[in-house]
Amino acid sequence: MMARLLIALAGLMGVAGVALAAASAHGADAGRLASASAMLLFHATAILACVALLARGLLHGGIGLIAAFGFVIGAALFAGDLTVLQYAGHSLFPFAAPTGGTLMILSWLAVTLAAVVPSK
Repeated sequence: MMARLLIALAGLMGVAGVALAAASAHGADAGRLASASAMLLFHATAILACVALLARGLLHGGIGLIAAFGFVIGAALFAGDLTVLQYAGHSLFPFAAPTGGTLMILSWLAVTLAAVVPSK
């Protein structure tokens, strides 16, 4: 069930990433959108990789799931904040993008930990 949810969320992140890439390519002064697009697309792929590694037992289950959901939340915060800033002229909330970025960094550390902690 969690794997399917993560795959669906990665798919939505991919859709949003491609849409933001197109908006960035066609919009004036849309550099924020390119960064948002990159984070969504890159981390959507990372989520799919986590799901595949979890299915093969190559990541510790609990830690791997935490990492994958951290990628979802972190990328959504980061990209969402940049997108709202681009179109509405204000942030989602103070420090939303740095919070998302920090969460993505911590999620990569969690992937590292999930790879070295033995699965049960």
